[in-house]
Amino acid sequence: MKNVDDLIESAAELADRGLSKGEIADELNVSRETASWLVERSGATTRSNGRQQQQSADPESGGPQDIHVDWSAIGRDSKRMQYVASAMADLLAKHGEDVDLTIGIEKAGGPIATLVARDLETDLATYTPAKHQWEEGDIEDLGGTFSRNFAGIRDRECYVVDDTITSGTTMRETIEAIRAEGGEPLACVVLADKQGLEEIDGVPVYSLLQVISVGKDD
Repeated sequence: MKNVDDLIESAAELADRGLSKGEIADELNVSRETASWLVERSGATTRSNGRQQQQSADPESGGPQDIHVDWSAIGRDSKRMQYVASAMADLLAKHGEDVDLTIGIEKAGGPIATLVARDLETDLATYTPAKHQWEEGDIEDLGGTFSRNFAGIRDRECYVVDDTITSGTTMRETIEAIRAEGGEPLACVVLADKQGLEEIDGVPVYSLLQVISVGKDD
């Protein structure tokens, strides 16, 4: 994607396919607020409680302050993905050899975590965050889930893997969910961090790229 118009078009296509705004945010690597703005600008429909809702486009509204990260050149090639995952695993390796679990945040974090887990020789778990259900209202009323098709969490130290940190909300939610399940997250790693975070709730955060917006606030 080359510009905002491409993002708006992509948001419209995803909304027409029935994805929630939270899922659209995840697919486009933008914040939930940015996803809402893109969908509204497109005039597309989103699904809420099984019903389609028309979004009104407001061409005069200003856009949110956000940065879109497009890493599809990596994601579409398994060899490139393995190289990047190995670099991410190297960032985590300093925490010792006793960790035997890697947790990927769905959707994009899952495939990356699979390759990181292979590199580190750990078990694999996945977490689906609350934002995948989010449409409007308070996301705190929703909850995420760990997949039962993968490894259990209780009484295990683990690493957490995702593609992008936008606000840090999803990573914080995942850390809290792991602790609620009786696990202990030792470190997090992402491809790109838009916030430049060093830690979240006492857990170190590593990234291959830190994306920093430099500009004058209006």
